[in-house]
Amino acid sequence: MTVQKVMLFAGRSHPELAEAVAKHVDVPLTPQSVYDFANGEIFVRFEESVRGSDAFVLQSHCAPINTWIMEQLITVDALKRASARRITAVMPFYGYSRQDKKHRGREPISARLVADLLKAAGADRIMTVDLHTAQIQGFFDGPVDHLLAQSLLASYVGDTYGDAPVTVVSPDAGRTRLAEKWADHLGGRPIAFVHKTRDPDRPNEAVAKRVVGSVRGRLCVLIDDMIDTGGTIANATRVLLDEGASDVVIAATHGILSDPAVERLSGCGAREVIVTDTLPIPEAKRFPALTVLSIAPLLARAIREVCEDGSVTSLFDGHA
Repeated sequence: MTVQKVMLFAGRSHPELAEAVAKHVDVPLTPQSVYDFANGEIFVRFEESVRGSDAFVLQSHCAPINTWIMEQLITVDALKRASARRITAVMPFYGYSRQDKKHRGREPISARLVADLLKAAGADRIMTVDLHTAQIQGFFDGPVDHLLAQSLLASYVGDTYGDAPVTVVSPDAGRTRLAEKWADHLGGRPIAFVHKTRDPDRPNEAVAKRVVGSVRGRLCVLIDDMIDTGGTIANATRVLLDEGASDVVIAATHGILSDPAVERLSGCGAREVIVTDTLPIPEAKRFPALTVLSIAPLLARAIREVCEDGSVTSLFDGHA
């Protein structure tokens, strides 16, 4: 009997991350031919046999998001038809994750649609980082490895600002549970949240109103899962500073940074903005206060646990 081989496949959306993950796993990226036809259709072919392999297809869903989702689906389909034994779709950032429920009638639940497409293409398993809401795991009919970047971000904050009087701040009431986990990780710090309002007819817009909790004279660590246009987090930063916070540090997993996020973040008064590289952040979107942490070691450890039938959960709570 031949030993099952582990194979890594990278889409074209974030080659730097794919190469870093391959280095940490100590498995080379499988060579493949990927190109676009004149009309925009995508072609994928592997340059070596994938039969019987434990295949991991890494693709981060950044702009142009629909192109990269389609490329991942085509790669998964090609692996299925080439007799890969198990196919795991690795999505450091899960596209359409904000569309996880209907706010009003006649709206789609696009996060479910993405899960259905992956299943139909032939994915047996999904691996992703910090979903917008945890219930998205239930949209996919199969195992979902939901990796958490909190330890990576919180450890950096603790090492850098651990001696300061820190308050962990959620940008809205819905993320106070996450703020509590952060507070525990940082040694039992107090928490606060920013009360805000959002108009469902106006996407990417929210108005921060007031702070619930004590922030005066304290270093506020403002946390979120993603920063898109930066409006919510920049407004919250200004409210915290107006309420007497000594400084604000922003920490988020996914740096989408759609325009005008860079302008907003660099001018909002935050001391530091910390994100991971689940999404590519080109030089044009980098600014002096931005710190980018590598998510590759976490993805590599999770891939290794899956390959060895180990416990992905143990990476976060210490229990198998």
